[in-house]
Amino acid sequence: MYSFIRSIFFSLDAETAHGLGLRAIRDAHRLGMLCLLAPRIKARPRTVMGLNFPNPVGLAAGMDKNGDYIDALGALGFGFIEIGTVTPRPQPGNPQPRLFRLPKANAIINRMGFNNKGVDYLVSRVKRSGYKGILGINIGKNFDTPIEKAADDYLTCLRKVYPYASYVAVNISSPNTKNLRQLQQSDELENLLAALKAEQKSLAGQHGKYVPLALKIAPDLDTEQVIAIADLLLKHGIDGVIATNTTIGREGVEELPHADESGGLSGAPLRKKSTAVIRQLSLALQGKIPIIGVGGILNGLDAAEKIQAGASLVQIYTGLIYRGPELLAECAEEIENAECMSCKVK
Repeated sequence: MYSFIRSIFFSLDAETAHGLGLRAIRDAHRLGMLCLLAPRIKARPRTVMGLNFPNPVGLAAGMDKNGDYIDALGALGFGFIEIGTVTPRPQPGNPQPRLFRLPKANAIINRMGFNNKGVDYLVSRVKRSGYKGILGINIGKNFDTPIEKAADDYLTCLRKVYPYASYVAVNISSPNTKNLRQLQQSDELENLLAALKAEQKSLAGQHGKYVPLALKIAPDLDTEQVIAIADLLLKHGIDGVIATNTTIGREGVEELPHADESGGLSGAPLRKKSTAVIRQLSLALQGKIPIIGVGGILNGLDAAEKIQAGASLVQIYTGLIYRGPELLAECAEEIENAECMSCKVK
């Protein structure tokens, strides 16, 4: 069924199809028809960052930027969903067109630019949601906030989403906001993490609950940079790391239509680069901080590869566009198979 649905949506502009697809999922959920698409997911619980996940396969940020589709997406069977990226103030993002499919490579290029309705709107949607699962909220900075004041934007968002999030993801790795990735450099990251950790401690006291912080990093880092980031995560007691965001590289798609568009590349061409970063992080962190693996998961074996490289959980997005909800069940099953094999070897 999904192949037929995809053929219809792929005949439309990518961003138009994205909006229509989300509304269709929401309407199907309201009509009680989402069961026609939602796979049956066997419970595979695990505890990560102090949170109890019903299964290890989540939805990555970017699909539902404003929290408009939380209940419907949650009904698909994800172990957790992440909404955002959200900024303190509403912003339109970059000019259209800004979303491009590369079907021959099972890939997407986007330069959305944190288009969203602002953190207050997102919080209002979360309050209205009936979703009871693990909800991550991904936060960022406004495009016109100077990089030296970026921490103010992250702190503003953290304060507003803290009471409603299961965990908060800190996005410093989108390639589509000018200078954002500069925050991955040691001095800037040191200051940002220190500010976030101090605020987390304060908010935990105010609200009587501890909400974990996870840092989302780029795949376009060398080993030295990955190790430096890992050291800072350990130093500041950050609760998790999400690896990785989209890549500015174009390896494997150079000759394809739209390959020369600016923005971040996701999908199958990102898989090896993302997994390499996960493996480097795993060695550097030595199991002290959990990793959420994302990037290039198009089948169950890709998800299992992330777990074997050192991730505790995985997220999908572009693979969901190309494969549909069946990918979720396939990933959960292959992760279980890989973990069972690992236990037998031990």
